[in-house]
Amino acid sequence: MMSKVLLINPWIYDFSAYDFWNKPIGLLYLASLLRMNGADLFFIDCLDPYPVDFHNGQENLKPKRKPTGEGTYLRHLIQKPDCLKDVRRHFYSYGMTPYHFLRSLKSIPVPDIVMMTSMMTYWYPAVFATVRLVHQAFPGVPVVLGGNYVTLCPEHASKSGAEYVLPGPAELTIPALMKNLFHQDMRFLPDHNNLDSHPYPAFDLIRHPDQVPIMASRGCPYRCSYCASHLINNQFRRRDPIRVADEIEHWHSRLGIRHFSFYDDALLIDPPGMAIPLLKELIRRNLPTRFHCPNGLHLRDITPELSNLMFKAGFKTIRFGFETSDDLRQRSTGGKVDNRELIEAVVCLKRAGYRGDEIGVYLLCGLPGQSAEEVKESILFVLSCGARPIIAEYSPVPGTGLWKEAMDASPYPITEELLFQNNTLLPCRNDSLTYEMVQTLKLMCRKPDLDLQRDRL
Repeated sequence: MMSKVLLINPWIYDFSAYDFWNKPIGLLYLASLLRMNGADLFFIDCLDPYPVDFHNGQENLKPKRKPTGEGTYLRHLIQKPDCLKDVRRHFYSYGMTPYHFLRSLKSIPVPDIVMMTSMMTYWYPAVFATVRLVHQAFPGVPVVLGGNYVTLCPEHASKSGAEYVLPGPAELTIPALMKNLFHQDMRFLPDHNNLDSHPYPAFDLIRHPDQVPIMASRGCPYRCSYCASHLINNQFRRRDPIRVADEIEHWHSRLGIRHFSFYDDALLIDPPGMAIPLLKELIRRNLPTRFHCPNGLHLRDITPELSNLMFKAGFKTIRFGFETSDDLRQRSTGGKVDNRELIEAVVCLKRAGYRGDEIGVYLLCGLPGQSAEEVKESILFVLSCGARPIIAEYSPVPGTGLWKEAMDASPYPITEELLFQNNTLLPCRNDSLTYEMVQTLKLMCRKPDLDLQRDRL
């Protein structure tokens, strides 16, 4: 099989970006699979929060990191794309500079093939720039591009300059490509329907890992109209919870990892089948570990038992997807939760030991046709429950249930230019929910005095 494979996690161009326990787990799963099949691996993480010799002695440029594994990225002010010229915000490159990326490329042997991942659709300019620099450094070496952006917008991604654009799970597409290019079969392949047959991600390739992400499942049984989970993973599959605990203990023992983030879209669905046995096993093993759930957990199955187990197992960062207190919109977007379930869940979590400010509740802001009043009422409802509301600006995603409504509602041509899908722009804003109103709503989330909040807007 091929001898040298370079894997790249590209940097980001955006108005803002923050490292909420981000790691390119899909790319690192692929790395382990390639390694099992004889590949010699090289890895460049353009979002490495601990870059070597990138600061030229300017300590104030170092990203601010927390012991939990989250923090800021290294950033550099860059020129905005022409279509975003009127946006009154600075535009940045997050991660290493092109100069240091080229230095990193020149420090490794010429690879036989380069494989890159991608994330948000509106981050494509940085992906395109990364492909150009790879071709500059390694003329004639083929570039393979995959990841979420490619899966959601394969036709657009075909303009990236990459020789191969592969949507969907890499384990289903890479073997045929490798056979075509290198005339050898990949002998060791996981069972796509058995997540426990996959090797652990190659986290050993990360320099100074301060946290490790874990995936106990892929996909989600819900089909919420604003979410792309079912487009990226078309079926809901789960691992054996004891195997998940084994992986956590493995990374703690091998790399000394104490902080873990769950990337699942549905970790708490059917608690007896996953969460309860996993949490009991983690408590039994009594590792000095802490867990973070930035993706948004499901509220519906929160019980006193589950709350107590989460608290005892060391789940410190808990975020829940609630989205809105508006009953009609709850039902029309998927029906995954209702107001009563939030009230009951917060009671259970507080009795287990969580403080109100530790119970983060995501609220979507900027949905097609949504008013500021609806968001305000949702904030007030979450505050009245004793939890912490967190505004999440809506980003329209191609192929989701709300995509057609988003196209009709947006003042931007979101189908022609993916940059207009950026949630910072509030792509589906309207006269009853302006950018200025959203800033006021965010302030409401930070000041939990309900009597004062009712007079805002």
